[in-house]
Amino acid sequence: MLWACLRFPQLAFDALRAASATASAALAVSDGPAQQRRIVFANDAARSAGVHAGQNPATAHALCPQLQLLARDVAAEQQALQTFATLASRYSSLIHLREPAAVLLEVGASLNLFGGWPALQRRLREEVARSGFACRIAAAPTASAAQVLADADDGIALTTLAVLQGALAQLPLAQGGLEPGTVAALHGMGLRTLGQLFRLPRAELARRIGAPALAHLDRLRGRIAEAWPRWQPPARFVRRLEFEAAVHATTMLAFPLQRLLRELELFLIARDGGVQRFTLVLGHERGASTRIPVGLLAPQRDAARLLELARVRLERSALPAPAWSLTLQVDELPPLVPLHRELFDAREQGRLDWQALAERLRARLGEDALHGLACVADHRPARAWRHTPPDMAAPAARGEVHQLPMRPFWLLQRPLALHHAPPRILTGPERIESGWWDGHDQRRDYYVVELRSGQRAWAFVEAGSHTHWTLHGWFA
Repeated sequence: MLWACLRFPQLAFDALRAASATASAALAVSDGPAQQRRIVFANDAARSAGVHAGQNPATAHALCPQLQLLARDVAAEQQALQTFATLASRYSSLIHLREPAAVLLEVGASLNLFGGWPALQRRLREEVARSGFACRIAAAPTASAAQVLADADDGIALTTLAVLQGALAQLPLAQGGLEPGTVAALHGMGLRTLGQLFRLPRAELARRIGAPALAHLDRLRGRIAEAWPRWQPPARFVRRLEFEAAVHATTMLAFPLQRLLRELELFLIARDGGVQRFTLVLGHERGASTRIPVGLLAPQRDAARLLELARVRLERSALPAPAWSLTLQVDELPPLVPLHRELFDAREQGRLDWQALAERLRARLGEDALHGLACVADHRPARAWRHTPPDMAAPAARGEVHQLPMRPFWLLQRPLALHHAPPRILTGPERIESGWWDGHDQRRDYYVVELRSGQRAWAFVEAGSHTHWTLHGWFA
């Protein structure tokens, strides 16, 4: 087996940075109870001012007065790991999530499919980089060793247990995945590397470090089997960002929304699926959340296209109160079926396709502003059609096809009485008798006529009559 580890060394920071565009500012993440909070991560700008992990916030602010302190969001971190696990599922069916902040996937069975380890590693890095998260990657015959090596030597790949044994022996104890207390005790005994531990008698080693630490060393070297919970893909997609300051206009949501939609795109690519409807939920300090649904005509997963539609919907929406959080929620994940096109597509270059145009119109004007038309099995003209959503195509006709008389496309909402009989009858009559069973009985003779103005129209009289003409539609 060959295990790859995706290690996210600044997950606490990257999961929060999605809500802020001020990446160049001095930022730090704190965690812990109110009276015992400690810095868990500081970015380059903060570290250059002397801020580092383990400090209390007061000390950090004294060293860097302009420091922006972010509260750690464990839920956002777990959501991000779920996204990367879904991404990893494109390359392996055996995936584990491990603390701290690691995704492990067995890639030995799929190396040939993806062109070997260098090509696979490159693909993994490119896909993670699109999300904006920092990532270290390593590969080894055991999952535990891959995780340890990812921290110690980004990019390393060891394919045999013999080579792995030698590499592990060179690692300092602090990089071996042991508990800090165990490392301190071993340092007190003059031990500095894993190789020195490996050379100790097993009974003596167990007495010094305990059974759990000994089992960890055995898992590193592949001496005992690793039994970790297997990751299962989630049935829905939910990602939430909290803002450090209130957002007063929907135009300010573009940056965090773009980040969330990129995560959604990775999630959908890994599942080979799409999204046809998603909801933006804006959280306020008081009162109910604002929910903004976004619908598409067909499943999509392109982040740029989803962002375009979402921004149009946001432009039409007013914030009832400042927003303090943004949630992207997808409850249904339909499969993405690619459009079938001819090998030599004859469409004009740059021509906007109907689906994209319809989605933009619905986003800008509202989902009820655009309709399709479908036929109904009823002879009465006003009841022979109905509105449909624009994504619902009428089913193809089957069986015998009948030739029907000419009818106009444009019917009047209410028939209009004509004061004079039309001077010229072009075709007709077409008799329509129907509706006796539902209380809307009609018995009419329809004619294509030409009016005095020269317009062609569709008019009727009561069956068998030649007086009291009524206009019902226009021909182009």
